[in-house]
Amino acid sequence: MKAIFTLLLTVLFTVLSFAEVSQLEKQALIQFNKSTNGSSWISKWDLSKPVSTWKGITIINNNVVAINLSDNNLSGTLPNEISNLEFLKTLNLFKNNISGFIPASIGKLKSLEVLNLSFNKLSGSIPLEISNATSLNTIELYMNLLSGELPNTIGNLKNLKVLSLYNNLISGQIPNSLYTIKSLQTLQLNSNKLSGSLNSEIANLTALENLSLFDNNFNGQVPFDLEKLNNLKEMNISYNNFEGIVSKKLYKKDILNMTMLNEYGVATTLKIDLDKNSALVSED
Repeated sequence: MKAIFTLLLTVLFTVLSFAEVSQLEKQALIQFNKSTNGSSWISKWDLSKPVSTWKGITIINNNVVAINLSDNNLSGTLPNEISNLEFLKTLNLFKNNISGFIPASIGKLKSLEVLNLSFNKLSGSIPLEISNATSLNTIELYMNLLSGELPNTIGNLKNLKVLSLYNNLISGQIPNSLYTIKSLQTLQLNSNKLSGSLNSEIANLTALENLSLFDNNFNGQVPFDLEKLNNLKEMNISYNNFEGIVSKKLYKKDILNMTMLNEYGVATTLKIDLDKNSALVSED
């Protein structure tokens, strides 16, 4: 009797180990493999074997919850069918050669928490629909060829902690809705083509630890309200067109000590209020 029970457990364990995802999810993965030239990947999928054996795929309760294929020589484009992976929480394709646009269908991934498409060759705008993926806490799209403006509805991502978009071609202004994401800890928009002023409402980002706006075209006065960000550990807003006077506190907090470009493109530092350490104190 004990032997029979052990045999049944072994059979059950074997069945569970090779439990398959739905046909819809499997077909989405096959299309993903085809669209990103799976035959040229470093670690390839054997499509004749169960999905659970495919490199970089994590399955929980027969659902695909993660794709981690960083540095695996993916190329081609991302297919719209990726939205059929409705339980996906992590999509990490860091450091590949993927080109084309970020599909708008990615906004249908309501469970998606981590999106890392950095170090690829993606172009076009960040789709407006990304704001519908409201479970996102990390968006990393740096080192691509992305252009256009930031989605004006990005403030819908109330769980967002990391927004890292540096080294792209993104233009326009920072949407006002971004200043409402109180969970945001890292905001890296450096080395783009962003312009306009920095809204004083940046003080609402009370959880912010890292602010990098280096090498853009921002102008106007540096908001004294930056001093209210008590959790800020690292800041670099130099090499913009900011002007006016800054306090010693802000001057010291900036990595390059508020080095800006004047109208002639010459690097110069902003004037410091030598009498007061904090502009906020001087306003009281």
